[in-house]
Amino acid sequence: MKKEIETCYCQSGLVQSECCGPFLQGSKFPGTAEQLMRSRYSAYVTQSISYLKKTLWPEQQSQFDRHEVENWANQAKWLGLEILRVEKGSLFDTSGIVEFKAHYKISGRHEIHHEVSRFQRGSDGKWYYVQNVTGQ
Repeated sequence: MKKEIETCYCQSGLVQSECCGPFLQGSKFPGTAEQLMRSRYSAYVTQSISYLKKTLWPEQQSQFDRHEVENWANQAKWLGLEILRVEKGSLFDTSGIVEFKAHYKISGRHEIHHEVSRFQRGSDGKWYYVQNVTGQ
């Protein structure tokens, strides 16, 4: 029986093993802000809470509420991700913006988390999620 190849949760169109899978497993690091955004969405879907903390801006990691994030990730049925806009955040940038909508169901209601996120490349060369800048 042939094994079905699973497409990535982030809806990039790639298979998981060639998209967010290596990031979540720790064998590769996202090379762009958009890749980090997509992999963080996949981390919510797979409840990879440690990855969410590890990819948060280092100075903010001590304030990470694992219990709260874990509850949201576990209670939601993740339905899909839409990337609406990407500004900078490429291999040659040090910061970037990604606007997205994450669709999910919670308590039987369809919800949309719409956010404009700021990402920053650290001194270690890795991308990190810094903050939600929606409405600013």
